[in-house]
Amino acid sequence: MESMGVSSALLPLAILVEFGGGFLVLIGLQTRLAAFLLFGFSLVAAVLFHSGSDMNSQIMFMKNISMAGGLLALVIFGAGGLSVDKKLK
Repeated sequence: MESMGVSSALLPLAILVEFGGGFLVLIGLQTRLAAFLLFGFSLVAAVLFHSGSDMNSQIMFMKNISMAGGLLALVIFGAGGLSVDKKLK
């Protein structure tokens, strides 16, 4: 992360957002909030880490943008009927 100009002090936060947010989306708990955090994380990661001109970087950039689109759909529509969010209502 330091080689890309981002402090390594943010690494624990990045790990928490990726694993914690992913787990919350997986079980369907606080889905909209978790998906929104992961949406933002994917966009920031795409711009900061995958904006190079080589083919691999372009592929990773498009992957992150695609994931952000799917996460935005979760933010808008919420979790499905089998989610913990649905059972708590």
